[in-house]
Amino acid sequence: MHIRQIREGIDVICNVDWGRRLFDSLIPLPDGTSYNAYIVYGSEGVALIDSGDPCFREQFLKDIEPVKHVDFIVSQHAEQDHSGLLPEMVERYPKAPVLCSDKARDMLITHLGIPAERIRVVADGEEVSLGDKTMKFVYTPWVHWPETMCTYVPELKTLFSCDFFGSHLATSDLFVTDAAQVYEAAKRYFSEIMMPFSKTIVRNLAKVAALDFDLIAPGHGPAFDNPAMIVDAYHEWTGPKMKNEVVLPYISMHGSTKLMVDYLIDALAMRGVKVLPFDLAVTDIGKLAMSLVDTATIIIGTPTVHVGVHPLVHYAAYLANLLKPKVKYAAVIGSYGWGSKAVDQIVATIPNLKVDVLGAVTCKGVPTAEVYSELDSLADAVAAAHKADENVV
Repeated sequence: MHIRQIREGIDVICNVDWGRRLFDSLIPLPDGTSYNAYIVYGSEGVALIDSGDPCFREQFLKDIEPVKHVDFIVSQHAEQDHSGLLPEMVERYPKAPVLCSDKARDMLITHLGIPAERIRVVADGEEVSLGDKTMKFVYTPWVHWPETMCTYVPELKTLFSCDFFGSHLATSDLFVTDAAQVYEAAKRYFSEIMMPFSKTIVRNLAKVAALDFDLIAPGHGPAFDNPAMIVDAYHEWTGPKMKNEVVLPYISMHGSTKLMVDYLIDALAMRGVKVLPFDLAVTDIGKLAMSLVDTATIIIGTPTVHVGVHPLVHYAAYLANLLKPKVKYAAVIGSYGWGSKAVDQIVATIPNLKVDVLGAVTCKGVPTAEVYSELDSLADAVAAAHKADENVV
């Protein structure tokens, strides 16, 4: 899309990736994405903040053609979807230094081949003048790489946040117009990318809270002209409160595990606990990740494959371990033909989840009345744990 103005003194180049459905060959993108670069015009200087993904090289070069002069190139994050076109920008604007954090310097040299002599490291809190406008750099490490930073322009009350507060969403809108749609896209983005770093995000939220801004311009998705919407959401997602819910990813090969899952869903519902089941044979893994953001309990259901965990269940457990949700309680259910080590294997797969294990219910073959009774007891344990936990609402 052509270069557009989002505020007096700020233009955006937004390359909308309408058809992209997978990010990093891993993350589902049901709604596409966008890559945002910003140009800030001061009375004595012009700054380019980030660039774009190499897949949009020709389009980006066409879009930036009207910008004949740039005094500073800012790299807020060295990952290629934000800095992938920096080599072209360094060539196009030969007198403009690349401003970045201390940890970004070596990444830009190693990953993108930026000449060391073109890079100028800016300190946390350092300010660079554009005349009537100022760029203040705010280090936000581990949101979601160690070198990330934001750029704050106080005169425009604008925070350029890169991946922080972003959303994978292809849209022609400059600003949020459908709050529910953007909230869901941002929550998916948070769950898949940011959630493993929740503790550091809490500290970074406190840093940006000290700034006076009324516009957030992220690296992906539309800009927030009501910043409280996304800032409040981040506080919610990183805070201690959890929902009175159970996330139940499962696979069933011959029906026995499915019988257990269906019975447990009903048993939990009868006790006032909402259940979000995910049949891993057909699940959008991104939706599973989203559900883990604020659930209180995860129960994993698996049949046995050669005495071990079904591969898709192992993947789901491995993913949950990587994402490090604030889930507090866990359990395992499943069936087997002649023997099983599935429970031990699942527990060994999720060491990052600091959970209280409420039990394991397994059965040989089709579940019996005794097994159903054990599932009732598990449902009792989940309901009681949720009721006793002041952070489960």
